[in-house]
Amino acid sequence: MDRRIIRTRQAIMEAFVGLLEEKGFEKVTVQDIADRANVNRGTVYLHFTDKYDLMEQCVETYLQLLYESCMPDGEASRMSAKALLLRTFEFIERHASIYTTLLTNQGVPTFRNRMTAMVEQGIGEHIQSCEITTAGVRPEILGLFLSSAVAGLVEWWIIHSMPYAPEAMVEQLLVLLERNLLPPGETLKGG
Repeated sequence: MDRRIIRTRQAIMEAFVGLLEEKGFEKVTVQDIADRANVNRGTVYLHFTDKYDLMEQCVETYLQLLYESCMPDGEASRMSAKALLLRTFEFIERHASIYTTLLTNQGVPTFRNRMTAMVEQGIGEHIQSCEITTAGVRPEILGLFLSSAVAGLVEWWIIHSMPYAPEAMVEQLLVLLERNLLPPGETLKGG
C-alpha cells in the first residue's frame, strides 16, 4: 500500500479515536473526522464506508497492532507467559489513550469481546505449545477462564488509570494464576 494512503488512513483513525474520547461515538460525524484529520469528507469516504465501518476497522487495526507487538512472529512458544504478558501491558501503557478510549467508550462494545477472544487464542496457543499441565481442567476451558481473567484485569487496569506498573501487574497476575490454578510446583513461566 502506498505510504500516503497509509498515512491518510492512520490520520483518519487517530482523529476518530480522539473524537470518540471527546464526544462519544453517537456525536461524532464524518465531517468532524475529516476536519480533525485535515482531509476532506470525500477522502474519509474513499477509505471507509461510514463511521461504523471506520469503527470496525479501528477495532481490528488496534487489536492487530496489540497482537503483533506482543506475539513475536505470531508464536507464543518462543517466550514465557511472563514475557508475553509484560509485552502486552507495556504496549497498552505506551498507547494508553487509544486503548482506554476503545475499551471504555460506550460506542465500542465489541472491543472488549474481541480483545478477550484474541487473548484466549494467545493463551490457548501458549498452553498447547508449552504443554502446561492443566490440573484436570480441559485446555479449552482453562484457556477461556484465563483469557477472561486477563482481559478483565487489563480492563480494570485501564479504567483505573493504570495505578500499577506493567511489571507489578504481571507479577500479581502470575501469583494469582499459580496459586489458584496449577498443581504445586507447576508454573506458567515455561516456554
